[in-house]
Amino acid sequence: MSRKLVLAAAQLGPIQRAEGREVAVARMVALMETAHRRGADVVVFPELALTTFFPRWYEEDLTNADHWYETALPSNATAPLFEAARKFNIGFHLGYAERTPDGRRFNTAVYVHPSGEVVLKYRKIHLPGHSEYDPTRTVQHLEKRYFEVGDLGFPVVRAPIGNAGPVNIGMMICNDRRWPEAWRSLGMQQVELVMLGYNTPSLNMENRGFEAHHLRVFHNHLSIQAGCYQNACFGVGVAKAGTEDGHELFGHSIIVNPSGEIMAQATSWDDELIVAEADLDMCKLGRTTIFDFARHRRPEAYGRILASAGSEAPEEWAPKS
Repeated sequence: MSRKLVLAAAQLGPIQRAEGREVAVARMVALMETAHRRGADVVVFPELALTTFFPRWYEEDLTNADHWYETALPSNATAPLFEAARKFNIGFHLGYAERTPDGRRFNTAVYVHPSGEVVLKYRKIHLPGHSEYDPTRTVQHLEKRYFEVGDLGFPVVRAPIGNAGPVNIGMMICNDRRWPEAWRSLGMQQVELVMLGYNTPSLNMENRGFEAHHLRVFHNHLSIQAGCYQNACFGVGVAKAGTEDGHELFGHSIIVNPSGEIMAQATSWDDELIVAEADLDMCKLGRTTIFDFARHRRPEAYGRILASAGSEAPEEWAPKS
């Protein structure tokens, strides 16, 4: 049986603070219809796809931010996405802010089967930014205030997609893509398809040195391409793009193959669908040669990675005389 499937990255243009979920969902449904016409088996939407990127604003009382979070899927607002999945027989990945029944808050993504059933859930682990208002920053990045560190690990599930049969799928969210530990955790479970959404500003707002615009995009692509190559998998990295509430997001959504090559790339700062056909048998080469983990990994030498979160300065060499 052929193990080919058509991947679609559904980049979203900006979602303004004043716009409701119905605006974003209508745009997403339109992209799903386009994906259906172009033969896609799965559509990947960005991180926090239902709202503006609200962690750029400070709230002293977190309950004032409750309206940004989803408490159930599907909800009345998101039901059209699930209906479109059934209508077009297409699976989709959705990033959103989750508030649990006991009041916990996570930056979350799910993969939804065309039947409307949630197949896999992931909660973002590598939260960037800070938790308190920082007066030195031009724009706040308060993910550490609005979200807890994800508690589900990096799960992979084997689930049917299109006519490719069962596919080993995993997820990341935004900053996770920069951490090789995240990719390797998925690679150790023989992941074949990694779906990840992001909302990344065009400027680094840390005020700790200059980072050129082009390097922001380069580092994004570098992280995804390296992750796919080093773990022999396909990756779909999908952005929000454009000027959102006065703040620029750089877009450049991509689909990457197991050789680390970009197969398709968004070229606008608006709603844009890009597609690529993935031959999952391409995952075999890396997995059975240079990245055959069972033959070549040396976990006995990697203890330092788990022993400490921070880095440590090495011993200083001094001459014996």
